[in-house]
Amino acid sequence: MNIQPFKETKRIIINPGEYYVSNKQEVISTLLGSCVAVCLYDPVNKIIGMNHFLLAYKQHNYNMSVIESEEGRYGLNAMELLINEMMAKGASRLNLKAKCFGGGDVLRLRGESGGRKSVGGVNIDFIREFLRNENIPVVSSALGGDFGRNIHFVGSDFSVYMKMIGDAQKVKLGRDERAYWKKSLDVHKSETAMAVSESSRVEFW
Repeated sequence: MNIQPFKETKRIIINPGEYYVSNKQEVISTLLGSCVAVCLYDPVNKIIGMNHFLLAYKQHNYNMSVIESEEGRYGLNAMELLINEMMAKGASRLNLKAKCFGGGDVLRLRGESGGRKSVGGVNIDFIREFLRNENIPVVSSALGGDFGRNIHFVGSDFSVYMKMIGDAQKVKLGRDERAYWKKSLDVHKSETAMAVSESSRVEFW
């Protein structure tokens, strides 16, 4: 996370795996490729928040619910942290509205053939399913495609400014996201192995 002065306020830049909540008229920014960022806001209590997540997964079938899958817990954790922090600052869950961005196919780890979705595609499915289940209305969104996005969430009027990134920045973003995705997948494998080990342990009394 990086905080910079911006006009008469501050601009907070968040990275993959991070989130930020504010009750001030600040600007929250991030750079997205396959990742998804959710801009949540309570227009009544004037609380805003944004997260930035990339689900870790080995493969995903079209007929599998992302929410109920192993990789879904990464997105669930990201959304729960964001919502809980917003409520702690005075937001009401009933007032929450969402704007969603990202999920571009910049990693190109696999195509859509064979019943498997891209990383960005799974991220999109997850956030749509989550917000629908939680009855949080999506006011606007820009999801999918094969490009990256710079987004800026403005706390004064809850607007979001988006700019597509150029080819050079896209190459670097894809490289950075691939490294982050592999790291997330390694953590996922380690946690899964530990859970299996714990469940198979036998204790004698």
